[in-house]
Amino acid sequence: MDATKPWHLYLLLCRSGSYYAGITNDLERRFQAHLRGTGARYTRANPPVQVLASRTYPDRASASRAECALKRQPRARKLAWLQAQPDAAESHSADASITHL
Repeated sequence: MDATKPWHLYLLLCRSGSYYAGITNDLERRFQAHLRGTGARYTRANPPVQVLASRTYPDRASASRAECALKRQPRARKLAWLQAQPDAAESHSADASITHL
């Protein structure tokens, strides 16, 4: 992996209505892996519908710290996290269309 490649913290909306947070250095590849069922165990059982938002971090360590912090938050705070960054959020739906929130 390229050490200079930025890392992304992303939040998925799953078919069940739940959220899944993860990190990657290639958001499109990781989302496709989740769709194929080769991503996280959680998304195999709860298939994703779309990427609700993502944020970019300079390295894996900072993305991982942010992921841990986000996962500790209740649902309402995760929604606030989404709303706090409207210009940086991209929505990748399961049909591969991309729109800005």
